[in-house]
Amino acid sequence: MKDQQMKEFKNYSISDIKKYLQCHSSFDNIFYQQLLLDPRKGVQQAAKQWKRNADKIKEVQAFYRTHHIIEEENYQKGFQMIAGIDEAGRGPLAGPVVAAAVILDPQCPIYGLKDSKQLSSKERLRLFNEIKAKAISYSISYQSAQQIDQINIYEATRRAMTMAVEQLNPVADLLLIDAMTIDTNIPQIRLIKGDDRSNSIAAASILAKVTRDELMVQYSEKYPHYGFESNKGYGTAEHLRGLKLFGACPIHRKSFQPVTNFQ
Repeated sequence: MKDQQMKEFKNYSISDIKKYLQCHSSFDNIFYQQLLLDPRKGVQQAAKQWKRNADKIKEVQAFYRTHHIIEEENYQKGFQMIAGIDEAGRGPLAGPVVAAAVILDPQCPIYGLKDSKQLSSKERLRLFNEIKAKAISYSISYQSAQQIDQINIYEATRRAMTMAVEQLNPVADLLLIDAMTIDTNIPQIRLIKGDDRSNSIAAASILAKVTRDELMVQYSEKYPHYGFESNKGYGTAEHLRGLKLFGACPIHRKSFQPVTNFQ
């Protein structure tokens, strides 16, 4: 159906009109009002759905812009390779802490980015793949439970973040880090609740979270007594019950309570 032909849309079937609307995401209010006047309920419903989709697109785009202000301000200062850094897994009783660094492409926005904890597993996986496909550069690193026990969780997290930054190619010229600082000569900005303020940090949180969750699912096959596939190493009732019955396994953090009681 050609655009000019839509002026006579009453001559077309509901199916043709739906196909036309699916191919035109930009919203035209005048055309929308004309569709609402069509006596066919199917056309009216299609028009309302078209408007809901258009409103949702606007909302998502606006959310992205408001969470890219820090990046935009620093682009204007001359920085070009701005990396967001975040981690996943500081609190669990088992498994590694995972850190990710991401340099987003300002010419290729990824809509839907937000703190990974605010997303469903399905949304995280979709964004995980989109980030890897569209980012200028990304890197994922981790520190094992044994390394956490040796140097403590805070230092292990900083080390994982530093490693992720060092592995970026191209390298970053500015770092936006969620609530932490690391040892580096690259300028850095520490942002409290950064994954809720910066798209770059949100992207890093998604890469770290999905990577760690997948690792814990793999570990659950090797150590099936703790429910790692569902609790991801956090101290749920199922996990604590497994500790009491079977003791700690090799990926437990022996320096964490109550794991120390079940070695």
